[in-house]
Amino acid sequence: MRKLLLVMLVLVMAAAAFADPLDAFKDLEGTLDIAGGTAHIPVMTQAAQDIMTFNPKIRITVAGGGSGVGVKQVGEGLAGIGNTGRPLKASEIEQYGLKTFPFAIDGVALAVHPDNPVKALTKDQVIKIYSGEITDWKDVGGNPGAINLYGREDGSGTRETFTDKLFGKGELSPAVNVVNSNGAMKTAIAQDKRAMGYVGIGHLDSSIAGVAIDGHVPSQENAASGEYFVVRNLFMNTKGEPTGLTAAFIDYIYSEPGAKIIEKSGYIPLPKNN
Repeated sequence: MRKLLLVMLVLVMAAAAFADPLDAFKDLEGTLDIAGGTAHIPVMTQAAQDIMTFNPKIRITVAGGGSGVGVKQVGEGLAGIGNTGRPLKASEIEQYGLKTFPFAIDGVALAVHPDNPVKALTKDQVIKIYSGEITDWKDVGGNPGAINLYGREDGSGTRETFTDKLFGKGELSPAVNVVNSNGAMKTAIAQDKRAMGYVGIGHLDSSIAGVAIDGHVPSQENAASGEYFVVRNLFMNTKGEPTGLTAAFIDYIYSEPGAKIIEKSGYIPLPKNN
């Protein structure tokens, strides 16, 4: 009898191992709205496409807006999941009753136009540039010309990570041009040979060049190992304990296919913290 039970247990475990995580959506229907951090969009969009292709009775919308928007939307019941590129503040958890789910590690990279010869700076140089003390590329080994600074909007998790890890409470220069997403930042830098800005490492590609800080090269491998220090977690947040379609979506992000989507998007997957 014990042998039979053992065999049955092995068969059940084997079946679970080969079960398709999309099966969780087989009997579900309805709409799930997701909003917030723009670094999350590639992961959320691909997962949504997988799920809606599997079950056309499900509709999932994915929008950006930044971490502050994610908190407000989910907190006010306008979205089922609000994404943030920073941990929730105690006041946000208390005000809205939010639950948080870290699912990936991302780094924030300083970036310039690919034709810019400056590919490495010290932390002190970065601070002086963003505080307005250094304003010309020639002062950091580049070609003469004004440094056109770009930054993210107030409430952006990317901005908060960048400033917290480098400036602390230091003041940013009023000359910083504000853009509202990682995509807009990439476009601005790619079109401006004198630009300097910052993006999630997963957004680095041939159109912009990452800049090493104190010799630490911005890459996801270095972010995961701790070699690169301007790092953050990416979070999904819900109002109260997630249920139904929302819970199934979160579980899918933590599944093996979800991990592959996260890696393909340039991030490092994290296990679910029960």
